[in-house]
Amino acid sequence: MLNGMSGVVSLGFVPGRWRLICFAALGILAGLGLAVGKVSRATSYLSDDPEACVNCHVMNAQYASWRRSSHTHVATCNDCHVPHETIAHAYAFKARDGLYHSAVFTLRWEPQVIRMSSAAIPVVEANCRRCHGRTLEAVAARQHQSGDLRCWDCHREVPHGAVRSLSVASRVIGPELPPALRPQVSQIGGRKPRPQ
Repeated sequence: MLNGMSGVVSLGFVPGRWRLICFAALGILAGLGLAVGKVSRATSYLSDDPEACVNCHVMNAQYASWRRSSHTHVATCNDCHVPHETIAHAYAFKARDGLYHSAVFTLRWEPQVIRMSSAAIPVVEANCRRCHGRTLEAVAARQHQSGDLRCWDCHREVPHGAVRSLSVASRVIGPELPPALRPQVSQIGGRKPRPQ
């Protein structure tokens, strides 16, 4: 409670000799919370920036495959993996999914093969249909009944390609190699080699 107009916080339920210890403990907890938030880049998850998804190295292969896909210029991770009915629903889904992902990553429970959760499947399916609705009207309405196939049953490689395992793509975000057709001058200890 505030003590009058002075702005001093009073912990009336805590005996006098323990108040300093309570304030110190609250300060330490607040400091730890801010430090964890800074280290984990917590505010980046509020954005639509796809690079927030690679804060955890587990998503490197998914990020790299999206980056080289046809979707890279038209859709971010959130466009496909977050519901779009309302802003409140989108942030509630991101919070629940993000807490789950952070727990799995922190406790080192990540699987070798990344798959969508049962809660994510209908979200991604709805977003495929939301963006590609006109194409679906022209093509799929004549061939498929609603719900008989998921979009990725036929379009399995979009946008993430065939890479699914951490073991086959552990260094996928590493530096890119120079183009093979451009001649490279080799360096020895920072200098060009002597002509032979």
